[in-house]
This record gives sequence, C-alpha cells and structure tokens, in this order.
Amino acid sequence: MNILEKIIETKKGEVANQKKVVSIAQLEKYPAYSRKCNSLKANLLKTGASGVIAEFKQKSPSKGEINFAAKVEDVTKAYVEAGASCLSVLTDYEYFGGNLANLVKARETNPEIPILRKDFMIDTYQIVEAKAYGADVILLIAACLDKEQALKLAKKAKELGLDVLMEIHNAEELEVVNDYVDIVGVNNRNLKTFEVSVETSVELSKLIPEKFVKISESGLSGAKEIHYLRENGFKGFLIGETFMKTDNPGEACKQFISEL
Repeated sequence: MNILEKIIETKKGEVANQKKVVSIAQLEKYPAYSRKCNSLKANLLKTGASGVIAEFKQKSPSKGEINFAAKVEDVTKAYVEAGASCLSVLTDYEYFGGNLANLVKARETNPEIPILRKDFMIDTYQIVEAKAYGADVILLIAACLDKEQALKLAKKAKELGLDVLMEIHNAEELEVVNDYVDIVGVNNRNLKTFEVSVETSVELSKLIPEKFVKISESGLSGAKEIHYLRENGFKGFLIGETFMKTDNPGEACKQFISEL
C-alpha cells in the first residue's frame, strides 16, 4: 500500500465519523455556506496576476514537520499582502497537520481572496463541508478517483458555486478530468518515488485541453521556473514548502513575488 492509498483509507474512516458529528443539514446552516465564492479561475486570468497559490502547510508525509510555530492568520494575511492570487489551506490532520479551524481562520482574516481547501476529497459530504467552512475552491486528485467519482464530486462543487481544481500526475489521469473542472493542476512530484521535476508540468501541458486553466504544483522554488512554466501556458503556481520552511513565510512569499 503506497502513501496515497494509506491516506485514502484513513480519510474514509474520518469522513464516516464526521458525518455522525455534523450532518449535512447542519453544515448548510453555517454562515459561510450562503456566501458567494471568490473565483480562483478568474483571479488567475487577471492581467498582471502573480499566479502564486500560497500554501499554509505545517507538515507532510515526505518532509515531516515543516513549521508548527506558524500561525495561519499571520501567514495568510502576509501572503495576501505579498500579492498571492490564492491561498491554499491544508485541512488533513493525520498526515499534514491541518484542520478545518485553520480554514475558518484564513477565511475570517482574508474575506476577498479565493481559498483552496487542500484535502483528499472522496465524498460529496466533504464538498458541502468545504463550502460551510469558507472555501472557494476544492481539490480533486485524479489518482484517488475513478471517472464516476470525479464527475459526482466536481458536479456537486459547481452546484455550490465552488471552483474545481483537478490534480494529475501523468497522462493517463487526464481521463478523469471532466467538464465541471475549471483548473487542471500538474503535480511535479512522482507519488511512487517522491522525486520532483518541473518537466512533468511542461510535458503534460501539451496534452491538457486549452479550455482548462493550468497550474503547476510541487518543487517550485524560483522565479526562473515560474517564467519557464508561464512560457508553457501555466497561469498558477502552488507553492508551500518553499515559503513555510522559512522563519517568515509571508516575507519569503513577498520576496518570491517581487522577483517575478
């Protein structure tokens, strides 16, 4: 069992438990559920947008602890001030040290910017939950889903006004992308070896239909890479560890964007 399969098994249990604690009917009464979402797709297509999707991530299965001292309110506010186009907030606790409380705090601190709920979505319950806790965008990982599941989840997200980011790792996973998807993200990290190569994005960009906005994820650490990816049609760049591993993630983000 690889790490992704392990995470999905854990997630199934978590979702089943959460459904017992808070029902969909209760989630639909949360204040954030009725708010109009901020569009990540629209933000990425704006003239002069940095395209940086700045992530709040405190640990990962591959790196272990990254930054437990950082406070989500401080970091996300600084990301927005630095010129990020979107925030990404991890809500998986077991493997990434995230939680839904961080999503709420990020939303309250930054009402105008799109926020991606970064988690492993396997059930429509989680889509409703994302909306109720203030997310604007949800992540669907093609490697975790079959075509039917992906269609069901993406359709539900669009019904709720959320943008849909579909993450792929290889050409085969493009088959899972459907018409409810707004953005296709290429993860440069090989899930089997954990090796990272920006060339993964460049190669797959040629196969992604033009109607989808393209973003690149993982292993992005400098302006040179961003310019190279922009030349290959990418509008967004998901960056987490590059910022979070520093003592001041917001300042690191500001420096990064100023170099663009």
